[in-house]
Parts: sequence; structure tokens; C-alpha cells
Amino acid sequence: MSFNEVLPLLAAGKKVIRSGWEGSEQYIFLVNDATYHGEAINPYFLIKTDEVPSLSMFQPTSCDLLATDWQVVE
Repeated sequence: MSFNEVLPLLAAGKKVIRSGWEGSEQYIFLVNDATYHGEAINPYFLIKTDEVPSLSMFQPTSCDLLATDWQVVE
């Protein structure tokens, strides 16, 4: 799938990954309703990996945005 196809799935709470990733990446997901000290935060992506700490900010590269190997994970 393309990133355009998985974006609505991310918005619906699904987790996705690129099948071409062969590292410690497990999936990315959208954080849509976060707050910090009572203030709303704009939505952002996190990536779950096997590393420590296991969650990091994720910003898609142009290669990620144009890739067609995105897939939903459980």
C-alpha cells in the first residue's frame, strides 16, 4: 500500500510498517490526543522498535512517503 492509503488507517488507530524495513522497527502509529501539562499537543507519529528506549518520534522521509510497501500489522 502507499502512504496515502495507510494514512486513514493510522488515523483510525492501526499500526503500520514498511515491508522493506529489515531492522529493529516494529511499527509506527499516530498519537492523536496527547496533552502536556494540560495543553493539547498536535498529532504526531511514534515508531516502536526493539531498541531501548523503544518509542521514538517518527517523521516520514520522502522515500517513505513515496513507497508502496506499507502494510498493516496487528
